[in-house]
Amino acid sequence: MAPTRARKSVAERYIDNVIRGRVVACRYVRLFCERHKQDMKTGRRRGLRFDRDAAQYAIDFFQFLHHSKGRWAGTPIRLEPWQQALLWVLFGWQRRKGGRRFRAAYVEIARKNGKSTMASGLALFMLLADGEAGAEVYSAATKRDQAKITFDEAARMVKVSPHLRKYITVHKDRLFLKDDTASKYEPVGRDSDTMDGLNVHCAIVDELHAHRTSETWDVLETGTGARTQALMFGISTAGFNQSSFCYDQRKYAVKVLDGVLENDAFFCCIFTLDEGDDEWDERNWVKANPNLGVSIDLDELREQARKAKELTSALTSFLTKRLNIWTRAAQQFIHPDKWKACGNPFDPAALAGRVCYAGLDLSNTLDITAWVLVFPPTAEDPLWRVLPRFWVPEAAMHERSRRDHVPYDAWGRQGWITAIPGEVIDYEFIYKQIDEDAQTYDLREVGFDRWGAGAVYLWFANRGMTVVQIGQGYQSMSAPMKELEKLIVSRALAHGDNPVLTWMAHNLVATKDPAGNLKPDKKVSNEKIDGMVALVMGLARATLHDPEGERSMYDDPAFAADSFPGKT
Repeated sequence: MAPTRARKSVAERYIDNVIRGRVVACRYVRLFCERHKQDMKTGRRRGLRFDRDAAQYAIDFFQFLHHSKGRWAGTPIRLEPWQQALLWVLFGWQRRKGGRRFRAAYVEIARKNGKSTMASGLALFMLLADGEAGAEVYSAATKRDQAKITFDEAARMVKVSPHLRKYITVHKDRLFLKDDTASKYEPVGRDSDTMDGLNVHCAIVDELHAHRTSETWDVLETGTGARTQALMFGISTAGFNQSSFCYDQRKYAVKVLDGVLENDAFFCCIFTLDEGDDEWDERNWVKANPNLGVSIDLDELREQARKAKELTSALTSFLTKRLNIWTRAAQQFIHPDKWKACGNPFDPAALAGRVCYAGLDLSNTLDITAWVLVFPPTAEDPLWRVLPRFWVPEAAMHERSRRDHVPYDAWGRQGWITAIPGEVIDYEFIYKQIDEDAQTYDLREVGFDRWGAGAVYLWFANRGMTVVQIGQGYQSMSAPMKELEKLIVSRALAHGDNPVLTWMAHNLVATKDPAGNLKPDKKVSNEKIDGMVALVMGLARATLHDPEGERSMYDDPAFAADSFPGKT
């Protein structure tokens, strides 16, 4: 009588359905599934074997875990088929000589797909159920506070699970087994001195994209040497830095999935869109979001997509965090079509006497200097008007036109750039134009990079002008940059279709900190952005004042040279 074939598990059915095209999945997920199926055929000759019981054991462990917050708080965790497939492959494969096959894992998936919940559950499994005496489990990040996110979720899981509380004690920033106090789970960060001398059984490195170098990973991996089946588990969403350790791991993972490299100890799976997929087609979103309809609400994702279509700053975040697509830091801050729609020319003479603010971005003596006037709207004119002026040394103008194919020469002939005779900037040319503008328009304040030349500060102050030092960091630049973006999207800005400013608008790159604050980044912008920086500084001052309630700086005795910050 032929032996009864084991009924296929949920994980196996998912793997089969991905391969057959019954489940919408990206190429990398298909390769992950095909790799497992191929290993089932050929793994034995490489000293591998698959243990169905071990695979199911890891999956079954999660039934003892409970959600700790949100709408499912207190309810048992129910693994989705894709999650079961990951655990099935990761823990089912063994080496015939003993020990688990995989010693390192790389999983990449979009946000809100239960990534932290899965990582926290995996850490608890490695602590309690992996049969390792004195198991040391760590969640790691560049900073310990970040590492505590995964740890805190695990601690909450223990607190709400009657079964886990029988075996695990929660003590401040540490979990340990009641019958084996040498087994522990705790968070560590590279910003502390707690990472040296560890004896690592499992390390969970969450948000791997935040690690610029391999330093944290390397220290932890070095600590696994004494363990027979240690596991380094890296899990992340996509990021911006394609020179990072995380992106190197990703490239390596792709080569393993493609079969270019063979590494039986390296586990990898990537959930993302395929090259050429339309990121606005909702049918593709599930490729990066296998929990769509479970932990991810389709309407919420649609709203994020709608915002990304309107705001360029939201586009990069949507692609990387919600569709798990790696982007380069050099992403245009302003959508070209949105900028073009604000380009109706106007006569600067018609603005005579109108309240305005200005931003000045001085170059070094060899490059472009930008002076941008910003006119707030009035009762008669609802638009924010922008009047830019640019200067460049004549020698540099000709050289850049020839070398970089930027049409400086043409812009000079057309009057969009003023060429200053010689090889360096002569600031007297700039002073003369600023003087003329201050007498023609109702100039109230000038925003100025605080790292600019002290002599220029004094020139303003000695003429009774209010000069406000504006740093170039997130704190000073974020609010006016976001305001600029809103004005452009709502077509409330009129920049006069100045081709130099338009070129710079297309060059402008914004970097974002973890809190979502923005700043222009000259280092990663493809070309010059001086005019846009000056515009942002002018807008920073203009948006803080009520134009109807102020007087010109030339008419106010309070704007004396002695009031200039830092004057001696």
